[in-house]
Amino acid sequence: MRVLLVDAYDSFVHIIDQYLRTLGADTEVVRSHTRSPEELAATRPDAVVLGPGPGHPAESGHVELVRRFAGTVPVLGVCLGHQAIALAFGGRVAVAGHLLHGRTSTVRHDGAGVFTGLGSSTVATRYHSLIVSRPLPADLVETATSEDDGYVMGLRHRELAVEGVQFHPESIMTEGGAALFENFLAGAGPAPSPRSAYAAPSASTASAIPVRGTAA
Repeated sequence: MRVLLVDAYDSFVHIIDQYLRTLGADTEVVRSHTRSPEELAATRPDAVVLGPGPGHPAESGHVELVRRFAGTVPVLGVCLGHQAIALAFGGRVAVAGHLLHGRTSTVRHDGAGVFTGLGSSTVATRYHSLIVSRPLPADLVETATSEDDGYVMGLRHRELAVEGVQFHPESIMTEGGAALFENFLAGAGPAPSPRSAYAAPSASTASAIPVRGTAA
């Protein structure tokens, strides 16, 4: 399975890449704004992952990619990518009431989609200063909520294979991050190579993401 991973200039996108490769995906990492949506579509990926990064999602290039690939291949947005999905379907983002840099929260979710098999809640690591605002656009449904501050932590398109998570599943402090990525790949088409002995990225590479001055 060929997965296009779009890097919005995030220092730890390689951890997402490592997770996806360990799970059997053939990944191509491309930096935002270096190729047009049509050029990327011409590479014929089986799935697209829109990575995290600093700044505002409207300026990331992710929104255009959501609009290009939604309905064509499965799309997963992480942090900035999650916010871009909301914007692409007519939603809004706002500044959070407090900065969330390296904070863990219990996230309650619907147990479907990328959350399949993760019970009804998980502990997730958060690095963001922006949030998706309610109400969500009609095409999207809220799939996860932070227990401590009640922010939108997950969303899913009602009909298309498009999902987003505000938190960082690639962080070593997030519980079930590997399963979340595996669920995404499982829903993206033919299963990747069976993981006979899956091992998460080591603590040395999957360490906490550094604090950013302007985090998504």
